[in-house]
This record gives sequence, C-alpha cells and structure tokens, in this order.
Amino acid sequence: METTETFESLVRAEFTPKTTYLNTASNSLLPARTVAALHEAALLRAEGRPLTPLFEDVEACRAAYARLAGVPATRVAAGASVAAHSGVIAASLPAGAEVLTAEDDFTSVLNPFHVRGDLKVRAVPLERIAESVRPDTALVAVSAAQSADGRIADLPALREAARVHGARTYVDFSQAAGWLPMDADAYDFTATVSFKWLLGPHGAAFLTVPEDFGGLTPLLAGWVAAEQPWDSCYGPVGEIAHSARRFDLTHALFTYAGLRRSLELIEELGVAAVHAHDVALADRFRAGLATLGHAPVPAPGSAIVSVPGLGGRQPGLSSAGIEVSNRAGNLRAAFHLFNTPADVDRLLDALSG
Repeated sequence: METTETFESLVRAEFTPKTTYLNTASNSLLPARTVAALHEAALLRAEGRPLTPLFEDVEACRAAYARLAGVPATRVAAGASVAAHSGVIAASLPAGAEVLTAEDDFTSVLNPFHVRGDLKVRAVPLERIAESVRPDTALVAVSAAQSADGRIADLPALREAARVHGARTYVDFSQAAGWLPMDADAYDFTATVSFKWLLGPHGAAFLTVPEDFGGLTPLLAGWVAAEQPWDSCYGPVGEIAHSARRFDLTHALFTYAGLRRSLELIEELGVAAVHAHDVALADRFRAGLATLGHAPVPAPGSAIVSVPGLGGRQPGLSSAGIEVSNRAGNLRAAFHLFNTPADVDRLLDALSG
C-alpha cells in the first residue's frame, strides 16, 4: 500500500502537464517512463538493432494486465481494439441469439452485434439491465463505466441475473480498468483499451476469456496466434496457441513497449490508491457543481462526471488551458492520478464565470 507521500512523489516524477488536463476518458497523459520507452523502441528500429525486447514487452504487458484483472496470463489475449474483440464474440453466437445491451453504450461494445444482421440485439436503460435478463438471453454486453457520463453498471446484480438465466457476460472495462478494481474472473469475457486509465499509448487492447475459451473461434488469427509463432510464418498455422494467445492480433510493438512501463506504474501505486484519489477529486467536483447550481448525471462512485447543458463550454475551457470533453451536450470531466484539488477548483472557477 502506497503512502500519500509516496503516491504524490511518484506522480510528480512521471507527469508534467502543461494544461489542466481532465480528459482521461478520451485518452490519458503518458508517464515520463512510458515516453522514454517509446523513444528507445523507436531507436531500435532506427538503428537496426534486434527487436527481441519489443516482443518481450508484449508478454510483460499480458502478465501485468492479468494481475490487474485477477486472472492467469493464459486467459489474456493481446489485441488492438475493443471492437475487434467484440467482433470475435459476436461471431460465436448462433443466428437468432439475443444480446442484451445498455442504451447508448459505446459503439465498439455494440456495433459488432448489430452488423451480424441475424442477432436479436435488445437495448434497455443501464439501470434496468440486470432485471432485463431473461431465459432466452444468450449474452449480456455492457461497459463497466459508461463513456458518455461515467455511470457504473451494477455488475454484481448483472452477474447474478445472468447466472440465473444461463446467459454469458461480456464487460468492457475501458473506462474503468486502472481506477476501478476489477475481477475479470467473474465474467465470461472482458475487454479494455490501454490508452485511458491504464496510461498507455493507443494501439493495444486486452481480452479475457474463460479457461475453455467460451466457444470462441480465433477468426482473426495470424502467425502470432500460433503455439510457436516464429515457426508459423508461412502457410496455415499448424498448431494454434493453447492459451488465450490464440486470439492475439499482430502486436503494435511500440505501443506495448510504452504500455509495459505504464502498467508498472499502476501496479506500483496500486489500484485501490488510484481509486481513492480519482473518486475523491470527482466528488469534490460534484460538490462544487452543487454550489454553482448545476446537477451532474448521477454516477456515484465514478471518476467521470458529466454535466448536462454545459458541453458548449468546452472550446472556451480549452482555450483557457482546461481540457474536458463535450459529449452529447454534456460537459464531461474525468479525473485521474495526475490531477489535484487545484485542477478541480480551477475548472469550477472557470464554470462560475
């Protein structure tokens, strides 16, 4: 467990923002150690040195993410996007299967099920998703935290409802992994990108699967999905990987070189400490909004705060050096470990004018 002093000193050593950056729900700032690793990876290519360390970075990232997710590394696939992972899951369902989703969830979670054309995709309000599971529901697909407004799904209730009705579960942790403790073992499938709360570059996404792979077929498998990748570069793969690596996509090596250092930082700080820090700042912002007469979208316990009607303030705030998002007319602020109470107060002061 990190002390407050150690937490703050680690963060100060890694981040030097030039703005009041409150937009991690779009993408995170990069730690200094990650930037250095990206530079070194580029030099390997520029100088013609062996790329072996970059492939080692992929496996280090897989292992680190597995520890954060609470599953063995053999159940983690290293891919490129949540949409690709969703597509593999969608392809595994029989024609006519019902997929239960939350209304207006992030597109990468939803669209692969819609484009199949022969699935019954049913959308309900997030608050009703657990009670809406029924005997003919094959899969429940939902984000742990909503991208648009930070609302957190009632995952324990969803998990129990799915168990009662025999439905599988697929949870996207893209807006949660890194600040919200997760237990991927509690769900059939989970996915997340690396460039938000995990502090990494763009280009990597993880998928967790059951020990028996949950009926998934590695439709996107290339040479990296082989049990012996370097012996499988030509012709059909003779032996697919015995682990979740069978669902790997060709790795963006520079991304994993940087992400390895980002995940190391998350582990050094501890998700529990990051969670306490992030949510305290979000709660400070919610309290300040109340004094200004603004009511955010109810999302207790979330590191994301969305304020209806204020999205139009985003360009002016950006010009003033405060980075937030405009989502459907709502101002969205997302708090992470490099933010401080002074950042919150600066945003509140700007909104009071």
